[in-house]
Amino acid sequence: MSHFTTTVHVDGMTCGHCINSVTEELEAIDGVEDVMVDLNAGGISEVTINATRKIKHEAISEAVAEAGYLIVANDA
Repeated sequence: MSHFTTTVHVDGMTCGHCINSVTEELEAIDGVEDVMVDLNAGGISEVTINATRKIKHEAISEAVAEAGYLIVANDA
């Protein structure tokens, strides 16, 4: 079975509740197995998504937005 890892940078996360919200929305995407968040409170946090299939960036972006946050460019 193939595994796919995607990393995105999310702005505005500040606490454990933020992590839980983003994780819950991302884990609802079909194929997502695990979500890891490297929290940078008040800055840009790194979110790594492990999945059994390639997840479209649009689906990830929509899930993060549903949680109330925004994906930013990697060089932000």
